[in-house]
Amino acid sequence: MHGQMRLEQKMKLSPQMIQSMEILQMPLLALEERIEQELSSNPVLELEGPDVIEPGQADVSTGSEVGEAKAGDGFDKLESLDENFKNYVNDTESYGSVRRSEEPDTKLEALKNTEARGKSLTDHLLEQWVLLDTQESARKAGEVIIGYIDERGYLKIRLEQLRNKDNTEYDYPDLEEALKLVQTLEPAGVGARDIKECLLIQINNSGERMDFERRLVSEYMDILLENRLPEIARKMKCSVDEINKAIERLSKFDTSPGLQVGQSRNHQIRVEVIVEPLDDEQGFSVKIAESDYSRLKVNEYYAKIAKDKNVGADTRSFLQKNIRSANWLMSAVGQRKNTLHKVAQSIVKNQLEFFEKGERYLRPLPMSKVADEVGIHLATVSRAVAGKYLQCPWGILPLRKFFSGGTEDANGEQRSWEAIRVRLQEIIDNEDKSKPLSDEGILKELAQAGMGNIARRTVAKYRKLMNIPPARMRKRY
Repeated sequence: MHGQMRLEQKMKLSPQMIQSMEILQMPLLALEERIEQELSSNPVLELEGPDVIEPGQADVSTGSEVGEAKAGDGFDKLESLDENFKNYVNDTESYGSVRRSEEPDTKLEALKNTEARGKSLTDHLLEQWVLLDTQESARKAGEVIIGYIDERGYLKIRLEQLRNKDNTEYDYPDLEEALKLVQTLEPAGVGARDIKECLLIQINNSGERMDFERRLVSEYMDILLENRLPEIARKMKCSVDEINKAIERLSKFDTSPGLQVGQSRNHQIRVEVIVEPLDDEQGFSVKIAESDYSRLKVNEYYAKIAKDKNVGADTRSFLQKNIRSANWLMSAVGQRKNTLHKVAQSIVKNQLEFFEKGERYLRPLPMSKVADEVGIHLATVSRAVAGKYLQCPWGILPLRKFFSGGTEDANGEQRSWEAIRVRLQEIIDNEDKSKPLSDEGILKELAQAGMGNIARRTVAKYRKLMNIPPARMRKRY
């Protein structure tokens, strides 16, 4: 075996480059959290604001363009590093108190105003369960049942499966008794094993006379879900109109009662790009929403000390290290803002008709086109738009919405799949519900709107993705 030398070039990402890409990809809320962590750990980094008392007008070159805020965080750390620095601080009167005594603690105020964590459905049911008067064996069985109720409020496991042969605390009759009691808990309908049982529980608890609805649900639920109303009318010897009225009364009941408690909350979003029409001319302005992160700076007082040769070497080294870290973060944040602004400008330029007329005019836009226009890598565009939101006259929209494929219409114009979905929804909304359109009929309507180069299976696919049922399920009698 002979050794062989080979010269080759490899790109190795530095930790700063990796973190810079992470900063670019972060949504605004995550970025602000990241900056808050840095403000807490880096004593030289601060936010510039009216409530901060400036330390002086020292002429310090820090390489930073933006900045500000918690200028005294980490003071104790610095004080313990070097006695010379401690004396320097004690002898200096220009810096004073960083935070005004009357200034509120923003973190504490935010914590006080934060909504308490919601109670889970399981906790909600167990709190009611302990108040019921029943035998110990049934009580144990009920606790087990509640543990298997899903977030929608349904028990999706058979009682036989809950009977463990090695368990002597409860038996199958205890499970049956416990389930009946669980189904009396709030919200009404919880503990049902299917939608039929869920509705029947709510009918029985309603306090109203609903004999017709009870029979409709208990005997004909399967074909009711298939919208076969004429067949039900023949079997019940009633009119379709009576069934429609019963369906309307049943619609007040909740088929997912568990979601009333412990419902998962939507993630908070923050707009980063604002697109507004210009006042006196055609076109749109594109700007990045202001945030505290744009006011970062290096504390001038600490920057001055880092250059003072009368201060101990350990202290100066500590400060210089943190200044480099702060400058890097400000540079990464500034680059993120600049990249996002350029990408947003390119989006508005390529989707101008959308901003002028609405969703039906959204065009196919590959990320590679924006990358070429801005002069950055395709992956950088992908990171720049990830989790970012844009505000315009048509609402608040994710930036990724503007990047989609499409097809060429009958007039040779490019139509995005998003525009086709919007038109499909309009067709469904305006159809005659007594004669709903089949997928073939929807296809013809799209063709009349100039969107004819679409396969029927594509219409069916998009209809399912939009949770639009087939024609026979949309029919109204």
